[in-house]
Amino acid sequence: MSENRFTLKNRIAVITGASRGIGLAIAEGFVEQGATVVLAARKLDALVVAAKTTASSGGTARAIACHTGKQDQIDALFNQVENEFGRVDILVNNAATNPHFGPAIEVTEAAFDKTFEVNTKGYFMMAQRAARTMIEQKSGSIINIASVVGLTSFPNQGIYGMTKAAVIYMTKMLANEWSPYGIRSNCIAPGLVETRFASLLVETDEHHKVFTDRAAMGRHAQPSEIVGAAIYFASEASSYTTGAILNCDGGTLT
Repeated sequence: MSENRFTLKNRIAVITGASRGIGLAIAEGFVEQGATVVLAARKLDALVVAAKTTASSGGTARAIACHTGKQDQIDALFNQVENEFGRVDILVNNAATNPHFGPAIEVTEAAFDKTFEVNTKGYFMMAQRAARTMIEQKSGSIINIASVVGLTSFPNQGIYGMTKAAVIYMTKMLANEWSPYGIRSNCIAPGLVETRFASLLVETDEHHKVFTDRAAMGRHAQPSEIVGAAIYFASEASSYTTGAILNCDGGTLT
């Protein structure tokens, strides 16, 4: 087979939480495969720097500030993308928060609401808005970044894990509802990845050991190790794949 099934040439991708970590790594990987990438996050300054880094290889990257828990900002994001590029081929829902790390008995209402606003409500509203464009195109790929903590419980991760379990269910539900319109919905469930978001878990021996002891590979991941899965789901290589959960967890769930 001479055709490159993993190419993203002429694809327009929107990636949330893209100023650093997994989101930025995916943006860079998509550009390397030929995609035009729109990086979204709340803080524009960091996004502009990330977009310049992403485009340094000669690709095209745009920075658009967006709070994914706010419908008006989501609409403004997609309106700008559609006006500039005319379509949306790929959405990567990656933005996440975890304001409470600790026992479930200590979770405040504010922390609960914030976690669900960003991690679950934000994912759904982004997917819904993207789908309105993808339905007209009769094609599209939605990729949700979940977590192994959405598939099995870990200490001190209760509310965060609940949101990620909801994302996994949402992925399957959207696959069922939107496949007739040519939209694929898939999910990546990383294990522990070395990012600023997960710095407490990576840098604290006690917390780090909880994850690495359960991983068959005995280590955590780098953001670049999640990129291949995202390229697979974004490209025609996964043209017959929807509703799938791909664990990039070093064997944590084996």
